[in-house]
Amino acid sequence: MVTYSARRSPRSSGPLPSAFLRGLSSAEAGRRRAQEGPNSLPAAKRPGLTDLVLEVLREPMFLLLCAASGIYLLIGDVAEALILAASIVVVIGITVVQRRKTERALEALRDLSSPRALVIRDGDQSRIAGVDVVRGDVLILSEGDRVSADARLLAANDLMVDESLLTGESLPAQKRLPEEGVTARAGQVFSGTLVVTGHGYAEVSATGAHSELGRIGRALGEIVPERTTLERETARIVKLVAAFAVGLSALVALLHAALRGGWVESILAGLTLAMAILPEEFPVVLTVFLALGAWRIARRGVLTRRMPAIEMLGASTVLCVDKTGTLTENRMAVKEVFADEAWVSLAPDSTLSRGAREVLSHAALASELAPFDPMENAVLAAASRHSPEATQRRAAWRLARDYSLSGTFLAVCHAWRDAEGRAVVAVKGAPETVVAACGIDGARSEALLAQARRAAERGMRVLGVACAEWSGQEWPEDPRDFAFRWLGFVALADPLRPSVPAAIAECRRAGVRVIMITGDHAGTALAIAREAGIRTEGGTLTGAELETLSDAELAQAARRVDVFARVLPEQKLRLVEALKSAGEIVAMTGDGVNDAPALRAAHIGVAMGSRGTDVAREAASLVLLRDEFGAIVDTVRLGRRIYDNVRNAMGYLLAVHVPIAGMAFLPLAMGGPIMLYPVHVVFLEFVIDPACSVVFEAEAGERDAMRRPPRDPREPLFSGTMLALSLALGTTVLVAVVLLYGWALSAGRSDGEVRALAFAAIVFGNLALIFANRSRSRTILETLARPNPMLWWMTIGALAALALTLYVPPAAAVFRFAPLGAGDLGLALGAGIAGILWIEAWKLYAGTRRSRAG
Repeated sequence: MVTYSARRSPRSSGPLPSAFLRGLSSAEAGRRRAQEGPNSLPAAKRPGLTDLVLEVLREPMFLLLCAASGIYLLIGDVAEALILAASIVVVIGITVVQRRKTERALEALRDLSSPRALVIRDGDQSRIAGVDVVRGDVLILSEGDRVSADARLLAANDLMVDESLLTGESLPAQKRLPEEGVTARAGQVFSGTLVVTGHGYAEVSATGAHSELGRIGRALGEIVPERTTLERETARIVKLVAAFAVGLSALVALLHAALRGGWVESILAGLTLAMAILPEEFPVVLTVFLALGAWRIARRGVLTRRMPAIEMLGASTVLCVDKTGTLTENRMAVKEVFADEAWVSLAPDSTLSRGAREVLSHAALASELAPFDPMENAVLAAASRHSPEATQRRAAWRLARDYSLSGTFLAVCHAWRDAEGRAVVAVKGAPETVVAACGIDGARSEALLAQARRAAERGMRVLGVACAEWSGQEWPEDPRDFAFRWLGFVALADPLRPSVPAAIAECRRAGVRVIMITGDHAGTALAIAREAGIRTEGGTLTGAELETLSDAELAQAARRVDVFARVLPEQKLRLVEALKSAGEIVAMTGDGVNDAPALRAAHIGVAMGSRGTDVAREAASLVLLRDEFGAIVDTVRLGRRIYDNVRNAMGYLLAVHVPIAGMAFLPLAMGGPIMLYPVHVVFLEFVIDPACSVVFEAEAGERDAMRRPPRDPREPLFSGTMLALSLALGTTVLVAVVLLYGWALSAGRSDGEVRALAFAAIVFGNLALIFANRSRSRTILETLARPNPMLWWMTIGALAALALTLYVPPAAAVFRFAPLGAGDLGLALGAGIAGILWIEAWKLYAGTRRSRAG
């Protein structure tokens, strides 16, 4: 293996051996992966079918079903016991399928969220999933990368790696090549560690369980679904209702025994009421909706790493976004060069003056060795085309010192040694920084900066370029100690994405404020903001101005300013905290190592997937798989849809349990025949479960989801208004069913007819509640225009099952029904619909008022 100086980058030390430049072939990589397995550590055992079944059987509803089935066996009613036992199997099957579907969705999200690796395959750079890295791959390491496998260094430049995961040592370790007399460990990088600074190439030596991380047995962090606010709130409601159900069921059993005798029948009556009241679907709704919602978002190009982010999406009031690559197309190109006191446009066939070529050449020398930044790639492309000597120098010269951009020096400075050992220093960066570094002041400085401002006002990104020579033996610690000679400007442009103005207008209608944060000149930032439709009345606030403000002053400024320029990554954290203190719900985008604190501090951290570092992705709640603003807006819209659907499903569940629980209790008080037995409740569960876990989840969402202000995140899901509305809706359905039940009793109908008539009314009322709860603002007739195939399949299935229980004698015998005539069915249908007419009338009235107001 050929080795290089620790101070040298792969490019600056001469070409890598051709085998390493080409890397492995795709075919060879596939063969090694098949032989040695994926690059992953042994995962926790996935729950098997038996584990899922046992988990389901421990839930209260199934324990109640088993108890009821056992009682029927004890009293010799084998047919009823078998029906309940069969229903237990069916419900278990449905529940297990739901759980497996949820697990598969979460597993797919875990796969998407695994660290990515940049490797050389077939001679080209390729970003692949970490699990697909194989022994012999050549890794390209850059600041912010999570190392995906153990590897031997081939070349390194100022490479520092955080190995605390393995060693517990908090300080990063410097990586050098073994030939320099350092330890062998210093010439290796290890799986799971983090590149803090620098760049390098490394050849993979061990993967998966064979890596040092695997041998030590330390597990990689995985995405673990967090217990969300919704889940905590729902668990509290379920516990309260369950406690109420147990108490009321015991009371009903005692009343039944006292009024009618028969302890077995009394226990069955109590069990039936408990089954009718128990809201066991609530946790199912949350699990399914959040998991499938995260999967739906992933299909739109946004990976959800933390489930609480879905809750917050509909509540976000501010989107803080980067300009480059998010609002713009990330197709940065050098459009003009300022040299010899004049701007020169660049075209493919342009012939540049010596001065213009010198500007491009030194701008290239001041670019990173293996750049990922689109601006630096654009500079290198222009230099390669118009100043070929720049490419030759970068290949032949050695980078001796790299001065990174900092808060006090907004420029990148590289010191090179040519073949004879002479030092050449190049710097490029913010025009004001480079002009000052050249010692230019007064009228000359103002004239140059005016040129930069005029270019920025045309939407250009402007960089100053200068050069220097150095004869000293030791490099200065501060790049401003070089005697720089002014060369000129390069002006770059990155066109706005065509979809951005419409997306920002949609955010404005939705009450979401868009703030642009960029490292560009203020003039450039304002020009792009105006083109995008971002509010510019508040002017701009630069990073330098931000530093002079107190936290209180910054919070005040953040209320009026929507464009922030010349902002450093570490300043984003202060901006996030200022916006939060102003009462905003903040979504923040970022891609670098220094963005991680701001991403973690924001309510919703959004990492750039294609150009972001592993550190940024790990700190974020969401990861954009395509780095564009439209994806964020899509996510906000989908987040609001998910929250609306969860709310509608919960409202339906609260309402539907009222008539079921009421008809399990009221016949006892009215002296009529027992209305519901466990088998009837099981039937209704077969309608309720698909409705809440499939039908409502598939709803397309409200039309006005992006035309209303964000919801208050402090607003509980089970608000007083929602509880009152749902309980009132369920109560009116119950009243309609009770009136029909009372009429049938007074008319002298048989017990079987009374029971069948009231049960059919409950089924029709159940279906009516589903249709009514599809939207909180639109009537049933309006929502029928919104397709939902699952709704119709569920409706047809429920009606067919009802017909089976009414008109097939064996089934009717189990349900204790007598056949109903067409007129009776019409009465049951009318009662079911009558219970929800008032809410439809209210929606119609409210909609008319909104139309008049609008």
